[in-house]
Amino acid sequence: MELRHLRYFVAVAEELHFRRAAERLCIAQPPLSQQIQALEEELGAQLFLRSRRSVSLTDAGQVFLQRARRILAEADAAGKEARRMALGEIGELRVGYTASLPLTEMFPRILSAFHAVCPDVGVRLQEMFTPDQFEALRTDTLDVGFARYNATEASVEGLHFRLLRNDPLVMAMPVRHSLADAPRVSLVQFAQEAFIMYPETAGADLGGLLRRLCANAGFTPHIGQEAAEAVTQIGLVAAGLGVTAMPLPMACIAMDRVRYVPLTDKGAYHSMYLVTREGDTKPQLARFLACVEGVGEGPRPA
Repeated sequence: MELRHLRYFVAVAEELHFRRAAERLCIAQPPLSQQIQALEEELGAQLFLRSRRSVSLTDAGQVFLQRARRILAEADAAGKEARRMALGEIGELRVGYTASLPLTEMFPRILSAFHAVCPDVGVRLQEMFTPDQFEALRTDTLDVGFARYNATEASVEGLHFRLLRNDPLVMAMPVRHSLADAPRVSLVQFAQEAFIMYPETAGADLGGLLRRLCANAGFTPHIGQEAAEAVTQIGLVAAGLGVTAMPLPMACIAMDRVRYVPLTDKGAYHSMYLVTREGDTKPQLARFLACVEGVGEGPRPA
């Protein structure tokens, strides 16, 4: 039994007239009659009572009609769902991001644009450190990542990088710090200070970047406190336990006891990359990337 047999049967059952059913199906009447007879033989049940003047359903035909309609409706729905999935109109997109991204204008604009064109695609968001995003992309548990990464040339085997923005670093310090009202500062001015840093085991790219910048400035930072969350670090600065550097978007976390001052050191910026698997053809991802392009934010000057 094929779906076309069910369609033929339903057409005859609804028209109760073989000629009209044939016209509706755009086929000749004799082949339609033959197909219905073949269906009845396969089922071992008479579906129609036929006379020269009328066609009517048997009891078996009534029961079969209900089932046939449901089967055809399910088949039609399955086809539509498969087409929508192939077009990226439904399904799920798994998005990783670093803590500072939601504090930018870019992220809500991208998500809003994607929801407008793909309202039925579920977006599963997960805050992740950069190395964790890379691993999740490689193991296909993430589709796209917004990663902070400051390698000289962004390159990880099997992953594709697109630079989105370079966010200047600012120094976060207690409001009573002697440099809190300075228009700008350099790291060497903090060589004797206690730094609040990410643990090296946290996998935060910013921690490694800050250590490299301090080395370029001629000193190794004294680590007074470690915290794996940026907001916690800002709270520790407010408590007067040290200073730290962070991307400019984090400066929107306003605390009366914290001041953010731009850093002038060469390379004092943190890059944001859009990262995907090389060769990934997932249609939902293609639509998402188009939305990123549509937002149109390019890298800020370093």
